[in-house]
Amino acid sequence: MSKIGIIGAMDLEVDQLKSEMAVSEIRTVAGMDFYEGSLEGVSVVIVRCGIGKVNAALCTQILSDLFQVTHIINTGVAGSLNAKLDIGDILISKDALHHDMDVRIFGYRLGEVPQMGFREFPADERMAELARKACEKVNPDINVILGRVVSGDQFISENSVKEKLISEFQGDCAEMEGASIAHGAYLNKIPFVIIRAISDKADNSATMDYPTFEREAAKHSAALVKELIKEI
Repeated sequence: MSKIGIIGAMDLEVDQLKSEMAVSEIRTVAGMDFYEGSLEGVSVVIVRCGIGKVNAALCTQILSDLFQVTHIINTGVAGSLNAKLDIGDILISKDALHHDMDVRIFGYRLGEVPQMGFREFPADERMAELARKACEKVNPDINVILGRVVSGDQFISENSVKEKLISEFQGDCAEMEGASIAHGAYLNKIPFVIIRAISDKADNSATMDYPTFEREAAKHSAALVKELIKEI
């Protein structure tokens, strides 16, 4: 039987989902409140992990160790790196990587974690395809694509940084948690997918666009997640 861990970095990314679930227990671990229960008739654990890669990695490990989740969905918002992704559109991960990992001096590629043997953490193909179909069903007017999530502990708001993430990594969206969740899920052999609604263009307008569009973007992600979990 599936037990799905649903992670959002901020309250607005998970509040709607928590408000609609039947909660059986709330456990606080490492300062994070894990809401266990059911949503759309499916066993879930929903949690706000906090912002940044360390919080995201800790949360993923807790979901594995203490809750024995069978799948992980990371929902949230991101800045677009792809000209085909406008504000309000949705990206479903094909893979994710750490854009701020740099050990090139020892022969690794930019973004590659030493001793892993690869740079990109692939999302579960079945979950990604189910997520794409779920989005088309519940958000029919929204553009959705499969693409690459690049993560680092910085909010991208400069054109020069944006262009680097595109040229170095062929990234489609930039945010601050996805690669760590992907990394943790991979190590624990848990299938995962990352869902990102675009809240800004990760450029010089990002600080203005993000507060304006983040709530609407999160609402679209929540609708997608509710449909997706029924299919997993």
